[in-house]
Amino acid sequence: MEQSNQPPGRRQPDAAPTFGHFRNVRQQFRLSAHTNFVAIEDISFDLKAGSFVSLLGPSGCGKTTFLKIAGGLIRASSGVIQINGHDVTEPHADFGMAFQQPNLMPWRTVLKNVLFPMELRGDTGAGVRRRARDLLKLVGLEGFEDYYPAQLSGGMQQRVALCRALVHEPKLLLMDEPFGALDELTRMEMQDLLLDIRAKTSATIMFVTHSIAEAVYLSDVVVVFSKRPAVIADYIDVSLAYPRSAEIRYSAEFTELEHRAGRALGITQ
Repeated sequence: MEQSNQPPGRRQPDAAPTFGHFRNVRQQFRLSAHTNFVAIEDISFDLKAGSFVSLLGPSGCGKTTFLKIAGGLIRASSGVIQINGHDVTEPHADFGMAFQQPNLMPWRTVLKNVLFPMELRGDTGAGVRRRARDLLKLVGLEGFEDYYPAQLSGGMQQRVALCRALVHEPKLLLMDEPFGALDELTRMEMQDLLLDIRAKTSATIMFVTHSIAEAVYLSDVVVVFSKRPAVIADYIDVSLAYPRSAEIRYSAEFTELEHRAGRALGITQ
């Protein structure tokens, strides 16, 4: 019988096909002729199609580095990195990315910021513009199409950035602490918005966060990274029912998942 390659603690795969395949991923950087810096020691897990996976861990543990490897922005030193059955060696047109800072172009309107990725693809037809407007409506920004970023709050700017990341209908959405700079109430609103968007699209999401509560609330799976050099400290299946609401944060199951993640991070016993 073939030996399972799933990380410890993972239940048997469900019906969803494997979309991302990561095996023995290692990343080191050469600092000098005689010194190497190991950011990631060994990361292995599978990413199910349509799933929401959070990478949780302390600052500097390699989460963002791994996200960049998965997105083809940097090459791993060794290991297998496959998305949708293909080795990842460079950014792919089917990937979307959202970062902690919205990085909007201040001289472009909201609508033109959202349309920018499609302009790079040479696709600015009526259908694309309609999709951009539909996304803005979905995130509550209908009527703001002709505003400029400086006229928007931080949360509104992040909504625009999210629309920009989704406008080309990516199969994989990579998010690097996109809500980290927001106040707590806005952050919770954005979490609910992201869950709503996830329910209405077919995108698979990989999400980097430092927040245990955020990881548990959003995710189907939480991959807990150890301190650098990173290995997987725990692989947590989150079985909380959908749709999720603020009340679930106070449930015993939610608290137990937080405690488990905290134990993996070494902050609780």
